Amino acid sequence: MSDELLDAARVGFASLDVGPSTQERALQAMGLWLEDTRFIAYRAQLVGLIEAERWTTLLDSFYQTLPFGTGGRRGPVGIGPNRFNPWTFTTSIQGHAEWLRAAHPEGMLMVVIGYDVRQFLDVDAQLISDTHTPVTGIRSRDFAEIAAEVYAAHDIIAILPPPDAVLSTPELSFAIRDLQATGGLVISASHNPPDDNGSKFYHEHGGQFVPPHDQTLADTIAAVERVERMPFDRGVANGLIRPINDAVHENYIAANLAAVTKPACSWIPMVFTPLHGTAHTSVGDVLQTAGVPVTAQPEQSVPNGRFPTVPFKSPNPESAEALNMAIQTAQECGATLVMGCDPDADRLGVAVQHQGEWHTLNGHDIAALVTHAALRQHDHPEPLVLKTDVTTRLVTRIAASHGAQIVDDLLVGFKHIGDALFCLERKGRFQDIDGDVERFAVGVEESHGILITPAVRDKDAAGGALLLAALASTAAAEGRTLIDELHLLMAEHGVFANHLGHLVLHGAAGRERIDRIMESLRSSPPADLNGTAITNVIDRQDHALGVPATPTEQMGRNMLSFVLADDSRVIVRPSGTEPKLKLYVETTRVSLDQPEQVRELLLTRAKGLVDAMILTMMNRIDVSLPPWALDISDRVNLDTKIAWSNRLVPALLEQLEEAPEGADAWLKSRLDADERALLRPGIESLISGLGFEHPSLSACFETSNGGEVSSEGPETRH
Repeated sequence: MSDELLDAARVGFASLDVGPSTQERALQAMGLWLEDTRFIAYRAQLVGLIEAERWTTLLDSFYQTLPFGTGGRRGPVGIGPNRFNPWTFTTSIQGHAEWLRAAHPEGMLMVVIGYDVRQFLDVDAQLISDTHTPVTGIRSRDFAEIAAEVYAAHDIIAILPPPDAVLSTPELSFAIRDLQATGGLVISASHNPPDDNGSKFYHEHGGQFVPPHDQTLADTIAAVERVERMPFDRGVANGLIRPINDAVHENYIAANLAAVTKPACSWIPMVFTPLHGTAHTSVGDVLQTAGVPVTAQPEQSVPNGRFPTVPFKSPNPESAEALNMAIQTAQECGATLVMGCDPDADRLGVAVQHQGEWHTLNGHDIAALVTHAALRQHDHPEPLVLKTDVTTRLVTRIAASHGAQIVDDLLVGFKHIGDALFCLERKGRFQDIDGDVERFAVGVEESHGILITPAVRDKDAAGGALLLAALASTAAAEGRTLIDELHLLMAEHGVFANHLGHLVLHGAAGRERIDRIMESLRSSPPADLNGTAITNVIDRQDHALGVPATPTEQMGRNMLSFVLADDSRVIVRPSGTEPKLKLYVETTRVSLDQPEQVRELLLTRAKGLVDAMILTMMNRIDVSLPPWALDISDRVNLDTKIAWSNRLVPALLEQLEEAPEGADAWLKSRLDADERALLRPGIESLISGLGFEHPSLSACFETSNGGEVSSEGPETRH
């Protein structure tokens, strides 16, 4: 039976655009999952997928083991070694438990477990719906209980919230330190789509693991073949599984309040949305305890792992449209400030009403404002600012103007900011910086990550939200908004415009394409972009910068920076948590006058550089798109863009010519509302390129989702 199934899969895989070695790895893993008794509960689903000829899903589910990156494993829930499921999850926990026992052979150990609101409901219909599996309906809480059972089996105390509660990522980091635990675990896929989940490990100082320690943990996990578990009830009875103390939450709120100086004026009212996640327990509680008049966005304050009211089911404050409903609530109640968080409450989104219009700030804007506000209130004579390399250089200039020292070249990932604090705390030194954590004023990263207190060792939206609320209130008392504050900073330090681009490449074939692109750019970098010469290429894997000693370090250093003759920067790296290449572009100009107008010009330039690099990358894998298709939302997988531009849109134009009255129904039968919204910017570009109005084509997209599909702020929203 197994041989017949594998033979069928072998024929099916041969039809896919991936190499034979990738196909063979998937077949070997499928053979193991079909035969080994450890996977018997997954077998019926696997057989069903083979019989249904779901070759793309099967190949991607089995060609590799879900990588250990960004402190743990994250990805789509499903069956197979390249999916997040009880097997891949428990092997991680077993490895962590063994690692903890080896590192601390004596005494009682303790791990704090946090988790978000996710539940796997197979929104994308990747599995056979009527075949039960261990992942059917599984919640983050279920994974937390499974983890507690594994830790208990190793005589490690597991601390977790009660069944009807959650624990956000930043509060988990705080709780480890507050309880003097040996480590921590958070179960969340952050801002990823509803079908994803993940796990991240934390060390005893409240931060994530960094090289080389993460490699040691990854190697221990990779060697796991059997998992030990103690039944949950027995663990509770033995005192090995315990509820978290309420005092931890009170201490967490107090730590954030202590990190922000209350404004001399009254707080301005604001609207807050947790985007159906955990942030009402962190950001919401901190703001309300501080006395900020907060209106909660009502629909999105209901925890729901399907994120039903969020455009494109993407609960990411990096995306401007995620705050749409909160902005609407603000308009109704008269508030001029809106904030929101991703489901695990570590990223902060901000929207501001300025001169009658709403503007959504991007992560670089937030980083600059937070740095400015933090340094204004910090009383250490030699304050310290930490930022990642891809975060705007405006932060560096602001820090210098305050006499602060700055480390501004950290690798992407907030764990490197946490590690810097750990080094200062334990060694009194990080890189060439001497001192202790009392020097720390702020840490920022472009992906809306903020930290303003060393009591937490991961990004925490709560402290940043309170600090920005104070800055906005002080500015309002003086007749300004946060947009005005940003313009003042740029008038003083230089104008910066940032644009974030993505090239989404799904599955095993996508992984091969990502590797090919990076290798090609590394071995043969372009001479120019959009007509401007590239004067320097910085490869963070370059031996001259330090040889990446471990696979996890090589992964983190897989980043290329292209410096242009006009001082623009284009940085390319594979995402550590999603199937995409990310492009970070920054353009700059010194301008004391009209920073707003200058920034618009720079933003146009930045968008042009993103398009030029995406065209270059596609050329390296022999892919081309018509120019208008570059404006299709970069949420869309490259293969889908190709299908839409080469087949769907030409067929739609033909339909409009032959039977225009049926074109709208024709399109709706092929694309849902979200897909039409994602395609719409490309259609608008196509019409613009035609040089005349095309009412019939425009009408097919008038009823699609009205949300914007990017957040290049500050951006006018309404």
